[in-house]
Amino acid sequence: MQRICLFPGTFDPVTLGHTDIIDRALPLFDKLYVGLGRNSSKLPMFSEEQRLAWLKEIYKDEPKIGVLAYDGLTVECCKQVGADFILRGIRYVNDFEYEKAIADMNRSLKNNVETIFLTTLPKYTSIASTLIRDVILNKGDVSQFLPDAVKKTIY
Repeated sequence: MQRICLFPGTFDPVTLGHTDIIDRALPLFDKLYVGLGRNSSKLPMFSEEQRLAWLKEIYKDEPKIGVLAYDGLTVECCKQVGADFILRGIRYVNDFEYEKAIADMNRSLKNNVETIFLTTLPKYTSIASTLIRDVILNKGDVSQFLPDAVKKTIY
């Protein structure tokens, strides 16, 4: 049986924190889908097409990674791609509390889906897409926090 995982998020924009989690999770799974969740309560700074293009560019040479966008519940996307695992990155303790509540709900909805938490490396704990967007809006330089594929289109 293949170990298939979904890493859901908005990736607005994709950061080195995201790629750190993805890269370190790769050895754990046979297939890892990066799922761009469409969230009606969030207004993204970057288009869905742009965010998908960044992810596809970053992982174009990694056959174990698939990139997709989805609507609705994450567990329904898991069912569609055959994933039994959800990957989440944890920066701080309050991230864990929030993510555990979501993991518990997901397990209640689909009991064979397990959430795997990876903590970010210390050098990436301060990277949050919300902060990155704020700095970009205020004309600051966030290039040190972004993969090359993202930097090329922003700067």
